[in-house]
Amino acid sequence: MQAEIQIKFNEIEHALNILKKHFNWEDSLNRIKDFNKLVEMQNFWNDTIKAQSIMRDKKQLEKTIDQIKSVEIEKEDLFELMQLAEEEKDAVLIQETSLQIDDLVKKCNKLQLESLLSGEADSNNCYVEIHAGAGGTESQDWAEMLRRMYLKWFDKKKFTFEMINEHKGEEAGIKSSTLKVSGTNLYGLMKNESGVHRLVRISPFDSGARRHTSFASVWVYPVVDDSINVVINEKDLRIDTYRSSGAGGQHVNTTDSAVRITHLPTKIVVQCQNERSQHKNKETCFKMLKARLYEFEIQKREQENSKELSSKTDIGWGHQIRSYVLQPYQLVKDLRNKEENTNPDDVLNGNIDNFIEAGVKNKLL
Repeated sequence: MQAEIQIKFNEIEHALNILKKHFNWEDSLNRIKDFNKLVEMQNFWNDTIKAQSIMRDKKQLEKTIDQIKSVEIEKEDLFELMQLAEEEKDAVLIQETSLQIDDLVKKCNKLQLESLLSGEADSNNCYVEIHAGAGGTESQDWAEMLRRMYLKWFDKKKFTFEMINEHKGEEAGIKSSTLKVSGTNLYGLMKNESGVHRLVRISPFDSGARRHTSFASVWVYPVVDDSINVVINEKDLRIDTYRSSGAGGQHVNTTDSAVRITHLPTKIVVQCQNERSQHKNKETCFKMLKARLYEFEIQKREQENSKELSSKTDIGWGHQIRSYVLQPYQLVKDLRNKEENTNPDDVLNGNIDNFIEAGVKNKLL
């Protein structure tokens, strides 16, 4: 069998093994047996709410098991078909089977992603906060470049967004920006973008054309609705109002319509200035604070809090997740999973699917 074809089969086999490990394959098969025993019990439907919950879990688990089994069967069928095609030197059949193998690789990759986007809040919409690090205009320009990269990606994926907050830089770029983004599995896809992003380039703001390093942080957290109970005590809050600095006409710049809320126990700060009404901005701030506190609790429960929160706080050398080098060479590299791209312009134009997917799949490793 051709080496290239064998590599693809190995890739599929490796993906299947990782998926089975992720789902505790034998335990999952036994759980289905247990579910079936429960359903057959005469008093199963006495508690309707509990029964419906069990049926939902059973249906989801059966779907996952069936998908993995389907890939296994298809892989074996294609392996035998390719062997037959090569033995008979049937070039047309070899070409057709090769295309089917490519499709199966894509199907397997999609299954990996879907299996990892089933965590708490993964299906939610999300907020994306971007903050410039130290360095003035350099970092503020970099923060705007990062935001543009994400906006380009949102457009490619047909996600919608609204600007919640923006503080422009004095000369160029932005000091900070908050977006609310809507789409399928957005929080699950984007949560691994949280952290510090580093840029190395010849500065367009330096007359000496020297190389500069700039930092900006990204924080992603889920949008939550009223069905999720997050207790917020008024005594734990400091609420400030100030004049908006963004677009919006004369009214924005002459009234204290912008709102900033600080949650004192956690030091979480949210702010909003996109509405003319202070009341509406305050309402949006409370929704954002609720989302931030919910995300905070999720991270604690996943026991990743100490590691991940440290990566999101200090904007500097020691807490980077991804590096974007434009000079003296060209390379974008994720420092957690080693995913890379030697075309930074392509990445900064929103082609970041490989980094997003690598961040999600990193959980499987």
